[in-house]
Amino acid sequence: MPTITLIHNPKCSKSCAALELLEQKQISPNVVQYLDTPLSVAEISSIVRKLDMKPVELLRKGEPQFSELNLGAANTPDAEIIDAMAKHPNLIERPILIVDDKAVIGRPTEKLNDLLGKL
Repeated sequence: MPTITLIHNPKCSKSCAALELLEQKQISPNVVQYLDTPLSVAEISSIVRKLDMKPVELLRKGEPQFSELNLGAANTPDAEIIDAMAKHPNLIERPILIVDDKAVIGRPTEKLNDLLGKL
């Protein structure tokens, strides 16, 4: 049985829709409310690898810290972006579904099916 984790914000409609989709499929993920229990640098780095994307692609660009920390600059090192997400978890895009060594951002929610279809 695969390990299934949902990086979740209960105040986010997309995140709640992702959890509902999983429940409809009778999947009980490990739910990580990352705003209450912030992810470590190592955890964020692992998620970025599983998503197979650059750290900047995981950022919520509309958050104030994105501009304040100048995270959109072309020369911002990946380590600095990951560190910013660890310190300011609201910068992390959500929801993120993780199944073993793969992950997907659930925007739109239907994208979760790409990963779930491989179970």
